[in-house]
Amino acid sequence: MPAYVYRVTEYDPDHRDEHGRCTGPEDTVSDRGPVEAAYLLAVAAFAEESGIDRPVMREPQVPSLAHFGAEPPVDGFGLTGLFPPGRGGGAPEASPEGLLGGSTTLLPAGFHDGAEVSLQVGLELVRSMLRDNGAWCRLEVEDRFTVHVGRDRYLYVGSDRPCERALALTRRLGLFPERLDSSPYALETDVEGVRRPADDAFWSGLRRMVSAYRAGVLEERYVEGASRWHRLTRDGVDAVRARIAPRARIAVWPDLSDAVETVLGVLPAEGTVECVWQDADGHVRSVFADEDSFPALTARLSGAAAVAVLPLTADERVPLFTGVMPDADGVLRARWGNEPTPSDRHWALLRTLRPGQTVTGTVTHIASFGVTFVDIGGFEAMINIPELSWRHVEQPSDVVSVGEVIEAEILGVEFLPERVSLSLKALRDDPMRLLTGQIGRTLVGPVTKVLPFGVVVRVEEAEDGFEGLVHISELADEHLAGPDITLRAGDALPVRIVDVDLPRRRIVLTNRRVVARE
Repeated sequence: MPAYVYRVTEYDPDHRDEHGRCTGPEDTVSDRGPVEAAYLLAVAAFAEESGIDRPVMREPQVPSLAHFGAEPPVDGFGLTGLFPPGRGGGAPEASPEGLLGGSTTLLPAGFHDGAEVSLQVGLELVRSMLRDNGAWCRLEVEDRFTVHVGRDRYLYVGSDRPCERALALTRRLGLFPERLDSSPYALETDVEGVRRPADDAFWSGLRRMVSAYRAGVLEERYVEGASRWHRLTRDGVDAVRARIAPRARIAVWPDLSDAVETVLGVLPAEGTVECVWQDADGHVRSVFADEDSFPALTARLSGAAAVAVLPLTADERVPLFTGVMPDADGVLRARWGNEPTPSDRHWALLRTLRPGQTVTGTVTHIASFGVTFVDIGGFEAMINIPELSWRHVEQPSDVVSVGEVIEAEILGVEFLPERVSLSLKALRDDPMRLLTGQIGRTLVGPVTKVLPFGVVVRVEEAEDGFEGLVHISELADEHLAGPDITLRAGDALPVRIVDVDLPRRRIVLTNRRVVARE
């Protein structure tokens, strides 16, 4: 916060309690004449003395569908004519007949977090905030200047300068400035949370999720209280990304269902839901409905192409994952975030992991297809069967058991879909490497397998010892009967180690001109 913070109000301090609440006569309707003009003149004076002519909007929002206050609703939330025309995001409009609302009207494209505006536009935003049901935002310039509008038309102005002239003007205008330590509307930026940047890796992973039919709808919120929905297709993810507003919050959901009647046939017995659907024209819309308005909802969606019903309670409304759009330079400067999902928490863990890193985990289960799953701090990583041991493994249970605590090396980390691959053998010496020093050695080993093109011989005494191939061209004539091999599994065969290929895990043997050892 700036060093100097003032609360400016139209209410006499003699008529306020120790908490700043008005105890005397109080208007319930904003004065759209001299008092409102006095507020704007005061803000302009503070800005001029602070050397500010281009404030920045932070965390903008529009009112909810419910209308509160004695004043009539503000047309266009007070934003009409303040920004260039263009397609912005969806904001709530009047409730459709028979429903609670949720259809959208377009907000101006320039109304978003981080947008720099002229001082004149900033003053008009202050005017909107002083009125019931107008748009709201913080106006700030880093730690140099802030303007926050609170309830009951309490104005909080911060500056890195004492602004004595602005204070004097504010008093002459009939307003009452008072020095404070900080604004109650200053954003807490040190709150713990998970904010996943919607960067190139995010969108690349999203494309894979859409291609795998694991994601299909994207919710975009760049204004608190308003959202815009996009249906995702394999080839349309990049086009959706190009339409997302700066610093928007994103939530990704499973796809809509084309079984419209089935979805609407299982609406809850009571409570409020949000229904998201795609019209026949391809537009994706949403509406809120409760048990009293479900008949109207069913009638309205009779021609929908696809639909989904989402709960509104925080513990039930859980998207697949979320993200926040970074700025054009890739830096995440938005200070707000989404309620983190389990996937977001996994992302926060995964971003601390690197290939080659050693982790400790507990074996949770062994899948029938041979993959071992290991809990590494709330996330299940996996070990494919070839990574359990340098030697051949028939079953993972020959190496690990459920409940066992193990150490493994990270081979790779993927964020979308979330996947961490581990290796148990990477932390152990490769015993085959010892055989590279035995090239040229002769030995007698058992034949373990007879193939059309040769035989496989075990070159170590252990049952799980390494095996090598003696190609049919490397068998002595005595083991051949024409094109056929006369050897059988279990026969002892003298061989010489010709080569050990570590990368391809191959041992080459020969039986020709080999003298059997005693």
